[in-house]
Amino acid sequence: MTIRLTRRRAIAAAAAAPMVAAAAPAAMAAAPLQGPSSRLANRFALGTFEVTALMAGTRTVPNPKEIFGLNASEEDFAAASAAAFIPTDKAQFFFTPTLVNTGAELILFDTGVAAAGTVAALEQAGVTPDQVDVVVLTHMHGDHIGGLMADGAPTFANARYVTGAIEHNHWSKAGNEGFDKSVKPLNDKMTFLDDGGSVASGVTAVLAHGHTPGHMGYMIESGGERVMLIADTANHFIWSVQNPDWEVRFDADKAQAAATRRKVFGMLAADKVPFIGYHMPFPALGYVAADGDGFRYVPASYQTMLD
Repeated sequence: MTIRLTRRRAIAAAAAAPMVAAAAPAAMAAAPLQGPSSRLANRFALGTFEVTALMAGTRTVPNPKEIFGLNASEEDFAAASAAAFIPTDKAQFFFTPTLVNTGAELILFDTGVAAAGTVAALEQAGVTPDQVDVVVLTHMHGDHIGGLMADGAPTFANARYVTGAIEHNHWSKAGNEGFDKSVKPLNDKMTFLDDGGSVASGVTAVLAHGHTPGHMGYMIESGGERVMLIADTANHFIWSVQNPDWEVRFDADKAQAAATRRKVFGMLAADKVPFIGYHMPFPALGYVAADGDGFRYVPASYQTMLD
């Protein structure tokens, strides 16, 4: 259909224009920029437990090829990065302690780089440091023990402490400043366990050595549901999970660390068990699927929201 603009219609349209303009709302002034939002806690139910991932800190790190994929070619590293839409000249690091509420105790796994970040995340989760009953240390690197002390006093004043016997024995002889400053003052409150040891009912230690001599993961189970805290078994969702044999600078025994990644991720993939990785992109919860000679990281979506 063709619409012809007659002189009468043109005059009518011109007359109506001021009325339309008057009816239109005034343009709103632009809101000020507020910067990126920050969510520091992600809580979900696991059977009768509650599990809360805590983002105790995050920072951008340059030159990740100097840390990950030490035995990979520049071409392979670039190809894996491009396929995941991430750059090769920088990476974002995340530091994610995890709080487990069993209904009887509040158990905190690792403590971040410093107390301030972990306490801030706990506060967003509605928890104060004095409410923490148990602190579990997966291993003794500084970004896991750094929040134990604040101004020379224990951050978690009412807690008892649990760690692996092999790990503690190693660092107690290492002359390490961070261990001596943050862990040694708590030795009288420390208990030790080995592979398969129990922190509490439903919380079981899983030896995952290689990153450090006694590095531990923990399987959390309640009501037939499971999630594994893998700590630093893998430090990146592409450069470590997808490529488990790629060497990582921070792994003490690189061959053992690679073997542990294959063992742990093979189990998680076969049983479809979700995991929280201390350095995975926050909220750090995901799955792995077998994929060729490695694994594929699948971030959690709404699985934990389903009844």
